[in-house]
Amino acid sequence: MRVIGAGFGRTGTLSLKTALERLGFGPCHHMTEVFTNPGQIHRWLAIAQGQRADWDALMGGYGSCVDWPAAAYWRELAEHYPEAKVVLTVRDPRRWLDSMNATILKQRGRSGTLVGKTMLRVSSLLGTDFAAFGEMSRLTVDRRVFGGRMGDPEHAMKTFQAHIEEVTAAIPPERLLVFEVRQGWEPLCAFLEVPVPAEPFPRVNDAGDFEKHARSRLLPMLLRRSR
Repeated sequence: MRVIGAGFGRTGTLSLKTALERLGFGPCHHMTEVFTNPGQIHRWLAIAQGQRADWDALMGGYGSCVDWPAAAYWRELAEHYPEAKVVLTVRDPRRWLDSMNATILKQRGRSGTLVGKTMLRVSSLLGTDFAAFGEMSRLTVDRRVFGGRMGDPEHAMKTFQAHIEEVTAAIPPERLLVFEVRQGWEPLCAFLEVPVPAEPFPRVNDAGDFEKHARSRLLPMLLRRSR
């Protein structure tokens, strides 16, 4: 593990994942890995439920990590991998909240509809990954990060800002980059001591992309059973 992303989801984490892999710091763990790799959901769920984390087993083979669920454990990962550098992705708090409302919180709201409740019930009865993913996300993001109040806009904004202060206070300046993806390659490459690529910085997973891919990522888990 060479780079640890401490930034919240919806701060350009998928763009950062793509950039880190382009720079040779991959594979990079991201929530998309949890969607696609059988067994990841249950391993993260076990940690969220209080089981001891074996970070080397869970993160083995990854050169970096960004986004939740890993970002919810940024402090533990930074302690376990003391040589890894830390990148804290940030953005304007209001724009971050708007993006959360248009993506993650919108998707979360669907779980309360009749269709969402039916899918959850079916998955729970079958013991498939859809219900396990929902529980992992609830425990890891909603409860651990937001104290069970992710849907409270004022609390979410305060948590977002407090998180930035907490990370910058905990990680030594020489080990930390506070980074907005709109800054592009230069600050990231200077921090990681690698050349700047002769190509545009990746810009992926805006609200439109998230909506387009959400169902294609979630629906396969409805019938998939992995451990």
